[in-house]
Amino acid sequence: MTALRTTAIASLCCLASLGAARAEDRALVIGIGTYENLPEDMFLHGPKNDVKAIQSLLTGTLHFKPEAIRVLTDENATRQAMLSSMDEWLVAGTAPGDRVYLYFSGHGLQVKDVSGDEEDGMDEAISTYDIKAGEDDWTNVILDDDLEAVLEKLKGRAVTLVIDACHSGTISRSLSPQAVSGLQGARYLPRPFARAGTKPATRGLRIDLGVVDKPAQLTAGGLTVWSAAAAYQVAWDDVRLPIEERHGVFTSAYIAGYTPLESDANGNGLISNAELFEYVTRKSKEYCSTLEGCDNLDPQLESVPEALGNSVAKPEPDKAEQTAADQPKDKPEPVYQEVKVEAGVAPAYVDADPVTAIGDIVGKADTGEVTVRLDTGPKLKKDQVFKISVTSQYDGNLVLLDVNGKGMATQIFPNDMAQKITPLSAGSTLTIPDDYYGFDFEADGSGENMLVAIVVSDAVDLKDVAPSAQGLTAQLDARQSLSEIVARLQKTWTGDRENRGVHWSLGTLKYTVE
Repeated sequence: MTALRTTAIASLCCLASLGAARAEDRALVIGIGTYENLPEDMFLHGPKNDVKAIQSLLTGTLHFKPEAIRVLTDENATRQAMLSSMDEWLVAGTAPGDRVYLYFSGHGLQVKDVSGDEEDGMDEAISTYDIKAGEDDWTNVILDDDLEAVLEKLKGRAVTLVIDACHSGTISRSLSPQAVSGLQGARYLPRPFARAGTKPATRGLRIDLGVVDKPAQLTAGGLTVWSAAAAYQVAWDDVRLPIEERHGVFTSAYIAGYTPLESDANGNGLISNAELFEYVTRKSKEYCSTLEGCDNLDPQLESVPEALGNSVAKPEPDKAEQTAADQPKDKPEPVYQEVKVEAGVAPAYVDADPVTAIGDIVGKADTGEVTVRLDTGPKLKKDQVFKISVTSQYDGNLVLLDVNGKGMATQIFPNDMAQKITPLSAGSTLTIPDDYYGFDFEADGSGENMLVAIVVSDAVDLKDVAPSAQGLTAQLDARQSLSEIVARLQKTWTGDRENRGVHWSLGTLKYTVE
């Protein structure tokens, strides 16, 4: 195994090229708490506050001009107004390369599929102010098909879609309106005239993004989608707050996560998509643990894997200094590098140091659940022989990567040379190489490297993103390989009765070769 070389990085912060928002950038912010044709006990208190908070995020951190933001609330958010604003304000008002931001706060629901494109016969939808109960289903709603048609027209833009609602089909179909009204703050509507019933024993019948049925086709064109809950889960107003101060649980966490001191797990002043996702997930679960009737709450992020380590907002040097206040005084300021996910799409930014960027890609902080050690200690001499050991607090399958300062990675495990490949047992230690390998690892090159150990407790198939055949042999692009692995781990786990996020743990070790 080769410890890969690093190169010196200038300490000047490369922010000269970070320009202000383009004049063509557009945002459409929709919040609906009151409804023309619904009983008052189905109204929501959070959307009006969500809208104001999102406006502040857009004009502040995200540098949208106030005149580039259109807001639709309550009686102004009819089906016709929502669809026409999407078409003429967002589609006609922007061009490829512009930023587009579409936010919705309100009720989600499902209705019977009439186009024949849904496996379970149901369309996901978001509510409108003028939603109506028809003879056997809701009418005057915005279907996932409607949204996908708009998103298709927006290809080539950097589109962010944020949905603080849910589309919990199984739950909605099994609860009566009377039962729903008793779940204060739940952001979904049952189908009209639904009968009260119990939840089915198995919930994994259909797993998708909720409002977007074809995420792979659309995310490749520049779309990033955030939604408040996985399929068959419920999104919530924060009922812990006084009625007039309520926000959506997801929206509140999503906005707070744009503050580096809250979500910047590796302290480099850049908040990545993965870091924001991990923060929002943690805050959502904290809320769910306090609320009776909330089984699981797992926000969803859909984008291309390589966007995980990209900034969600322009990195600010002063914020980087704040997050690094407890770091050594001689630590160089971070250097940011402009990247484009797709030709024609507005750029994002990554940490130029591939070793530091690992934290941006995985999103998680190293909490000690997985421990990585070198038998020699973290400082090696060239040609020094060493072994790597990994210990996990949880059972699971291991992926172990060695990343160098040039952005190249070696997959240490899994590999085809290991004689015995079994899951790690909690508390046991795996040593690489052991006597079965028949060779030693010798340090090569010079500079800083990082070992990244991921232990996956669920039976997630990673064979296509971390095949054993590439272990110890192939030189990999560290950002790409790690992004593909983490993107797979962000998918909803459907192997249990309750849909939830995948259980996985992280351990890292920074070491140097002198």
